[in-house]
Amino acid sequence: MSHQRVVSGSPEGPLLSIGVFARRSRLSIKALRLYDRQGVLVPAFVDPSSGYRQYRETQLETARLIGRLRRLDMPLGLIRDVIRASGQQRVDLVSGYWDDVERKRAYQRELASHLWVQLSGNHGGFEAFPVAEREVGEQLVLIESSHVSELEIDSWVTTTLAKLETAAEQFGGVTGPSMVIFLGDVSDDGDGPVEVCVPIDPGLSATPGHDSRRERAHWEAFTRITRAQYQHPQVLSAYDAVDHWIEQTGNIGIGYPREIVFGDRVSAQPLDYICDIAQPIR
Repeated sequence: MSHQRVVSGSPEGPLLSIGVFARRSRLSIKALRLYDRQGVLVPAFVDPSSGYRQYRETQLETARLIGRLRRLDMPLGLIRDVIRASGQQRVDLVSGYWDDVERKRAYQRELASHLWVQLSGNHGGFEAFPVAEREVGEQLVLIESSHVSELEIDSWVTTTLAKLETAAEQFGGVTGPSMVIFLGDVSDDGDGPVEVCVPIDPGLSATPGHDSRRERAHWEAFTRITRAQYQHPQVLSAYDAVDHWIEQTGNIGIGYPREIVFGDRVSAQPLDYICDIAQPIR
């Protein structure tokens, strides 16, 4: 027996109870309540005293679209954007999301291959990343840090480097390679934080209006990589090669891993050297 309630004369069609709407949309009542809280699919009517939800029959098409998008594992925030968009914009949002999914799957496939080699005890891949050590003098650096996602980090680092390099001009300019220091993991489960450092004249005593820090003199292990090697998962092998060298030589890693940047990652050719993967040691 149907429990739908028809509102006479409504141009938007009848109101359906949440149970009927759930059955006809093939979504669970629990899911409908979640979508309401997230603003993805809001009921047409909510009883102010009981909180009982009712939906228009015309909302069924939207509900079924949400169900299909969820089967793509699309996050609710993006689904909300798709629902609010129209025409080609909807197509572009779904297409862009799926392109990101395929890029991530390709990265995960390569990472799995990298881990199979690593876990099998085969360190032959480290030969592509010769490691050396060097002494680094004390530096005065302009700094900016932020929590960033895996998708945001490249654009954030590029923008922040440009901003700090511009700021350095009032202190005589940049005096050496900039650094990107990873104070935490940047992945699906972590967002750093990440710190960008641009060196300026170490003889200065203050940098008004800018965050700064003195980096102590230290030794570091490093390997130099090309633009092609900077791609995932090859870059992970570079980090692993540095860690392996530190362990094999009896050194101890201190502080945080970093990328010493001296090339433009955007315009660099595949075989151009763009940065060192480095780890301070003692």
